[in-house]
Amino acid sequence: MAENNNYKLTKRDRFNVFWRSQFLQASWNFERMQNVGWAYAMIPALKKLYTTEEDRAAALKRHLEFFNTHPYLASPVFGVTLTLEEERAAGKDIDDAAIQGVKIGMMGPLAGVGDPVFWGTLRPVLGAFAASLALSESWLGPIIFFFVWNIIRMAFLWYTQELGYVQGGNITKNLSGGLMQKLTQGASVLGMFIMGVLVPRWTSMHFPMVLSRMDVPAEEMVDFSGIAEAANEGVISGDMLRGVVAQIQSGMSIEPEQVTTLQNTLDQLLPGLAPLLLTLGCVWLLRKKVSPITIIFGLFVIGILGYVLGIFG
Repeated sequence: MAENNNYKLTKRDRFNVFWRSQFLQASWNFERMQNVGWAYAMIPALKKLYTTEEDRAAALKRHLEFFNTHPYLASPVFGVTLTLEEERAAGKDIDDAAIQGVKIGMMGPLAGVGDPVFWGTLRPVLGAFAASLALSESWLGPIIFFFVWNIIRMAFLWYTQELGYVQGGNITKNLSGGLMQKLTQGASVLGMFIMGVLVPRWTSMHFPMVLSRMDVPAEEMVDFSGIAEAANEGVISGDMLRGVVAQIQSGMSIEPEQVTTLQNTLDQLLPGLAPLLLTLGCVWLLRKKVSPITIIFGLFVIGILGYVLGIFG
């Protein structure tokens, strides 16, 4: 009975489920969350496995129970469930509670994996890259983001669904063995590293406040007198220009006064230190449950006051 093709899903059948799973949250509700989208995605498989209206209705009813997880991490749950439905249709003793139990047991560990992997790592990194292209007036920015993101997303959905289908119930052992926790931690670390690299690129701060002024000794200044006299006579030579350039390259000053600003001091300590501290401060406030709107308006107020006082430029 198990060898009958009616009880074996083809790749086309599984692809139909994969395609419908794109709309998992299209009919989200507060009572059973993603259950309608889940049942909608399972319809092609249920029609193939069950021939009578009663069996199809019963199968559809059991898949209208509560289900909720990260929309992308639902794909391996789809794969495992397809295997269970195959076995049940072939006559194996698998009841509704067993199928629902597997779904609930998998959706819990998977629920928190998608946020650090997709929302906290892949999407911000890809978005920052595309935005940098857009800021340089390249039309490739939004196009690259759209195509690359959807290629990654759809490839992940298909291959993890196939993994769940092939592994069947064995995949639950990997979930309980700490694989998801390690994956989540690794993705979080990678995301924080990449966002740290992007901080000085996307956060610009300038501190023109003057800390000190010093008169530059005459012997440490570039001598423009020869060029000025030659300019008056209209006989500037290449040797004169090379001499001035050489003096500038050696570190001699072109201004009679050396001004040290707060920005100069911070750059000597660690370039990008101020943007990093600002970012860490915002993260700390967010972890203290401070509203993002409050932080944004606070930055506006600090920026305006700093500008009026001459601290910020």
